[in-house]
Amino acid sequence: MSAKERGQLVFLEGLKSCLDLLFGEEEKQSGQPSPLQFISESASDLKALFDFVRTSLTPTGSDSWKGPVLLVDDLSVLLSLGATPVAVLDFIHYCRVTVCYQLKGNIVALVHSNEDSEDEENELIVNSLCHHSDLILWVEGLATGFCKDVHGQVMHGRTRRGAEQDLVQIYQYKIQDKNVTFFARGLSAAVL
Repeated sequence: MSAKERGQLVFLEGLKSCLDLLFGEEEKQSGQPSPLQFISESASDLKALFDFVRTSLTPTGSDSWKGPVLLVDDLSVLLSLGATPVAVLDFIHYCRVTVCYQLKGNIVALVHSNEDSEDEENELIVNSLCHHSDLILWVEGLATGFCKDVHGQVMHGRTRRGAEQDLVQIYQYKIQDKNVTFFARGLSAAVL
C-alpha cells in the first residue's frame, strides 16, 4: 500500500475491472475506456490494455521510473476472457518493446502450463514466451506428494522443462508465513 501511495506501484485489479465493465460502472466513473474493454467487444484487441500499461509506466514530468517492472499475473486469464493467442502475443510484444527496450525495465509474466494439457492456445503462449524470455522459472509441486518440510521445486534456466537438463538448476522450496525458503534438493530440514 505504501508503494501505491508513493506512486511506485500501479495496480489494475482485473476482477473488479471486469465486473465494473460488465455492469457499466467503469466508464461512468472515470470517463476513460476500460483497459479490459475487449471483453465486451467482438474483437479481442488488447490495445486498451497496452495503452494502460504504457501510460502507467511512462514517467511524467518529475517522475523517474528507474527500471520499471511490469508484473502480469496471469496471461492465461486473458485467453479465458476471450482474447486470442495472437492478441496476447501482440500485447506482450508491444509491452516488451516499451518496458524492456524504451524504458530499460523488465517484464515478469505468469502462465500456467501442463505437459498433459490439451489447451493448444495456452501452449502457444507458453512456447512463445519460453522462446523470447531471458529467464524461465518452472514451479511445481513435488512429484512424490506431500511433505511437511518441502512444498515444491523450482527449475531455473533458459530452456523449457524436459529439454537439455544440464542447463537447468533445480531448487526446492518451503512456503512460510511471510517468507519462502529455497534450498538445494536433498538439503531440507527433514533430511538434515
